[in-house]
Amino acid sequence: MVVQWTQADDEMAKQSENVLIRLNEEGFKAYWVGGCVRDELMGRSVDDMDITTSASPEQVMNIFEDCIPTGLQHGTVTVRSGGHYFEVTTFRTESEYHDNRRPAAVQFVQDIKEDLQRRDFTMNALAMGVDGVIVDPFGGQTDIKQRLVRCVGLAGERFGEDALRMLRCVRFASVFDFSIAFNTWKGLLHQRELLQHIAMERVRTEMVKMMAGPHPLKGLALLDRSRALEHVKAPVNASRFNQRMLTGLEQLSEDHILLRWSCLLLAGAYDREEADKLLRQWTFSNEQRTRITGVLQVEQQVSDFVEQSGDIDSLRAHWIVTVLHCGAQAASDWLQLQQVLPKQWREVSEQAYLRLDQVQAQAAVWTQSMPVHELKELQITGEQILKLVDRKGGPWLGQLMKHLLKETAIGNIMNQHEALSAEVKRVAMNEQA
Repeated sequence: MVVQWTQADDEMAKQSENVLIRLNEEGFKAYWVGGCVRDELMGRSVDDMDITTSASPEQVMNIFEDCIPTGLQHGTVTVRSGGHYFEVTTFRTESEYHDNRRPAAVQFVQDIKEDLQRRDFTMNALAMGVDGVIVDPFGGQTDIKQRLVRCVGLAGERFGEDALRMLRCVRFASVFDFSIAFNTWKGLLHQRELLQHIAMERVRTEMVKMMAGPHPLKGLALLDRSRALEHVKAPVNASRFNQRMLTGLEQLSEDHILLRWSCLLLAGAYDREEADKLLRQWTFSNEQRTRITGVLQVEQQVSDFVEQSGDIDSLRAHWIVTVLHCGAQAASDWLQLQQVLPKQWREVSEQAYLRLDQVQAQAAVWTQSMPVHELKELQITGEQILKLVDRKGGPWLGQLMKHLLKETAIGNIMNQHEALSAEVKRVAMNEQA
């Protein structure tokens, strides 16, 4: 290999080089382009290697037997080499954009510089040939050294072509810990209303990458200053967030990325219902929404019961009911989050804070002490209860089963058929009385 990639998988680098060499041998120009060149220069892991070429999509497909016509109208063919897949795109320019995101017309060109001119930021407008020479007509290498996110050409034009680039700008500044060039920032503020045209799925993708990065607080601060999220289809008002509560966000490891979202929504004073509605609009999956909002549900329940007077046994019982209602995962997530939140951020009484401290200190042990978590773990079935009391089924049966689960989980009743049957008879007699 002529180019010694230090951040890419050796086999991937070798196979991509083979693609470039083959295109060169057929008389075409070919380069690695964009993120892979940028990340190699920055010492960041290279996950994929995109290629750009003067060959037309049809010519690429004639040269390589194993390829997929993934986006012929945009000049893209996916070439498979040695088990690795590479997007090979013909040099192109774009004109007129629909919905501030899609080019209405694509024109294939022969000059790599014309192709790089259509790209979003200078650090992404880099190409490198098999000889290792970098094509950098817009000063991307200098901007990387100066840690700057700068639009290629006029920011107003780049953001007007695809409004999502404004959120990409914030995401790159956040993840790379870069500054945003003055004219690029000015362009973002001027064009931010165009974000209303962007699908929320694309907005979510950028936000998820930013929140999963090493400096989410930087990104959130930029979003706060720019008020960009107030202009998306499902808007968020930056002023509602308690900045002090967000300080612990970066202490949550990559294993707890969804917990960062729980922390963010908690800092925005979202309750579970409002948060779930927003996350649904932002196209989060059901599983993700459940995990993120479960923490908010636990917070609501704990905040309620610590305001009531009660001894340690009462707190334990309330916590166990909370675990049954919200789930052990949500309870565990809530406890994890307490470790990074600032002290005494809630508007509750001093007595409630003392009880909160007791809950946080004991909750993990209380959860472990629970003999049952679900109805199916009870040593009695609904059918058996109906026979015991000789009644037809109805809503009462579900309520009775929940009562048995609660009392068994707390430890007031043993999870044995005889003990559960005795409790069923006792409740039935009380109802008749």
